[in-house]
Amino acid sequence: MPKLDAMLQIHQFPCLSDNYGYLLHDPASGETACIDTPHADTYLREAEAQGWTITNIWNTHWHPDHAGGNEAIKVATGCTIVGPREVTRIAPLDREVKHGDTVALGRFEARVIDVGGHTNGHIAFYLPEAGMAFVGDSVFALGCGRMFEGTPEQFWSSLERVKALPRDTMLYCAHEYTQANAKFALHADPSNPTLQVYCEEIDAKRAQGEPTVPMRLDRELETNPFLRADDPVLMSEWGGSVPYETFAALRAAKDDF
Repeated sequence: MPKLDAMLQIHQFPCLSDNYGYLLHDPASGETACIDTPHADTYLREAEAQGWTITNIWNTHWHPDHAGGNEAIKVATGCTIVGPREVTRIAPLDREVKHGDTVALGRFEARVIDVGGHTNGHIAFYLPEAGMAFVGDSVFALGCGRMFEGTPEQFWSSLERVKALPRDTMLYCAHEYTQANAKFALHADPSNPTLQVYCEEIDAKRAQGEPTVPMRLDRELETNPFLRADDPVLMSEWGGSVPYETFAALRAAKDDF
């Protein structure tokens, strides 16, 4: 679990068919942030059930299942919407942010990290004091987002920024794709015993209806083939003279898997 000694609270809930919704709450200030907005009514209902008032929206990227609820939540709450410039393709922003910027929720600060590749302008929010990062569709448990707008070199550079976070960081991704990702990971890296154990645990969790998210970065570094595109074994098996070429081969194979 993330470091909650600082009293930062997270409410995670299913949304749409396979999204996860997140509400981040600072009890001291009373501020509450939506991390993306797949479905406005669900977020408003979940916030009300917690007794929280939404004051902020932090968008990771512009896709409708991440920013589609912005306007309705803004109308209902008057909240401040923060995100990358590309979000304005579907909804207005109150504040545009990019790599290196910071945003605050009460006394908690989040660093904005460029994780473009799935889309251009995709960002993550890393809260170092809480030991957690909200990574949208850039990284999934045992996977990464489909490369709709970026390039392999760009996407690999983004993943290197995630890889550089402290190893005990908890990654909160936006979808429950883990079982499907696990099947490809075993195909891509069949001799990885750590991966095999992880996949068994994932199947057991899903059989009980439990989420596989969040996930610890250190475990992903050992098992997620997309984060391991610089591993000599995977480079040898999947080709590429540099890691982003291996990443490109893995991503293309996953697209057709």
